[in-house]
Amino acid sequence: MLVKTFGSAVSGIDAYTITIEVNISKGIRFFLVGLPDNAVKESHQRIDSALKVSNYKWPGHKIVINMAPADIRKEGAAYDLPLAIGVLAASSQIVNHKLSDYIIMGELSLDGSLQAIKGVLPMALRAKEEGFKGCILPLENAREAAVVNDIDAYGFENITQVIRFLEDEDTYEPVKVDTEQEFERSTQVVDFDFSDVKGQESVKRSLEIAAAGGHNLIMIGPPGAGKSMLAKRLASILPPLTLDEALETTKIHSVAGKTGSYTALITQRPFRSPHHTISDDAHCLKAVV
Repeated sequence: MLVKTFGSAVSGIDAYTITIEVNISKGIRFFLVGLPDNAVKESHQRIDSALKVSNYKWPGHKIVINMAPADIRKEGAAYDLPLAIGVLAASSQIVNHKLSDYIIMGELSLDGSLQAIKGVLPMALRAKEEGFKGCILPLENAREAAVVNDIDAYGFENITQVIRFLEDEDTYEPVKVDTEQEFERSTQVVDFDFSDVKGQESVKRSLEIAAAGGHNLIMIGPPGAGKSMLAKRLASILPPLTLDEALETTKIHSVAGKTGSYTALITQRPFRSPHHTISDDAHCLKAVV
């Protein structure tokens, strides 16, 4: 039986929909094709264990899984969940009438629980563009996907809950995030305030001029003079991020896996402070974006 599920691959800060085709026929071999990396190939063992713990089974037949398009490399363990759901549907262990409506992504633990993944916001944006009804994700990633309007984001703790949702056995409500309210609330919180700095009047004046005019700034001095301390607080006197800028910033953090658990939106201008022993060229990264 041939079944299709849908996942997503991230390239840069953009996502591309991946069609996962699972065909089960007579035989005993397993094939996974479509340019998967080692982490994806190892999903067989994780899925097998997760299914057994959840009272399902890996079919004892010939299984061919194709991840299309084959010219895009599939990386990471986030494909565990769509692969597992595809195998269960192709072996008639679960129904498959909802599979075409959702992007499904999530890393499986051996006990069937779902682990957080990277790049959820670009995936949700792509799912909306391509007309999917929603996304099925680990619970920790659901708020991040819910930032995208007009698409349902469902968060689950384990594969059993996902199966029950797909079979209409349990009713789950999508995670809701009021993007504008979340944005307005978060922009009022400042981790490092410029008013905390005592003294350093000449440097503070230079920072104010750089912030007002959009100029570059270089600070030179011995360790402990306060260069990083002042640079961290520069963001508090810059204009707040717009909603579009916040979404772009969140996409970058999402792909890098830096959004944090249950985070919806990055609303503070990020600061990077590489160690002083890095190369001269890399020092340009030390800045407020």
